Amino acid sequence: MEIWINPACSKCRSAIGLLDAEGADYTVRRYLEDVPNEAEIKDVLDRLGLEPWDITRTQEAAAKELGLKEWARDESTREQWVKALAEHPKLIQRPIITAQDGTAVVGRTDEAVRDALSR
Repeated sequence: MEIWINPACSKCRSAIGLLDAEGADYTVRRYLEDVPNEAEIKDVLDRLGLEPWDITRTQEAAAKELGLKEWARDESTREQWVKALAEHPKLIQRPIITAQDGTAVVGRTDEAVRDALSR
């Protein structure tokens, strides 16, 4: 199990606290420092069953600079979205937890973190 975090994020700290309380075996990836490449982002998207725009923080300054709210959300722009996430990792929703069964969740709630633990 791996968790992608930004240590400054309260949701990330809460998720780690719950993982620790449950005695989970996991590794931490500080994705702003250890930036995922496009292939890793695609893999996580597949594991989440989501599209890149589903995990994009559109209120971030970089999103506004890029004009992401105006970008199409379809197969023709998927690569463009993935590239933006790789180039601007702060845009990636957090925390993302990859579960043992090959799936992943966006662990913004205790329920989602527990869901990842149960997989």
